[in-house]
Amino acid sequence: MKRLLLSLAMILTLAVPSFAAEDIVIGVTPFPHKDIMLVVKPLLAKDGYNLVIKEFTDYVQPNMALANGQLFANFFQHAPYLDNMNKEKNLGLVSIGKVHIEPLGVYSKKIKKLADLKKGDAISVPNDPTNEARALRLLEANGIIKIKPGALVTVADITENPLGLKFHELDAAQLPRTLDDVTASVINTNFAGEAGLIPARDALVIEGSESPYANIIVVRAADKDSPKAKALIKAAQSPEVKAYIEKELVGKGIMPSF
Repeated sequence: MKRLLLSLAMILTLAVPSFAAEDIVIGVTPFPHKDIMLVVKPLLAKDGYNLVIKEFTDYVQPNMALANGQLFANFFQHAPYLDNMNKEKNLGLVSIGKVHIEPLGVYSKKIKKLADLKKGDAISVPNDPTNEARALRLLEANGIIKIKPGALVTVADITENPLGLKFHELDAAQLPRTLDDVTASVINTNFAGEAGLIPARDALVIEGSESPYANIIVVRAADKDSPKAKALIKAAQSPEVKAYIEKELVGKGIMPSF
């Protein structure tokens, strides 16, 4: 009888299907997006989802990979950048919520303050439309240049450049490597942190907490109200993530935005 019961138990065990956790594949840039998603991962596991994190090192491919279905979501950009990409490439991507703010900062190995800039000095800035505009507006706010009105301004829109500064427009990920060659560079916080720079310590000037450029989690429009999207943003805006940002990232210039 015991053998019969054991056999029946084994048969029933084999007959019960095992439910594997459903994957949520998200594309991120390395710092701090990957770090934040590593905090999110175990939170999602509690809801039955396996967060698969894929790294990208540029600001174009994560949106293209999301639009063509290689990813369920991405986490690397702010809303103005997404709006511009949607307009240019008709991607149909939407934000499901804000997570943190990465202030843009000016860094240098050659000067200690912006007032030390001299005639003809070189400054490198991001070459993607929204971040280039942010960089130039930051310099304008600190009295270095003046620019035409408009959202997506470039170096071509500079109206006053009293020092005759030379601007180099480069991919954002390359900017930390230009610090040996230029007088100053306007660098996104994630790439600054990746290069060992600490915004609160190393930036000559930095965007204030009032910056509207919060980093967002993005999905395809059709997935906006899906259970997976709701679980993802719930975990990303959890008390655990907020505590992590406040404890580990605020000193690096990164602030929660929820």
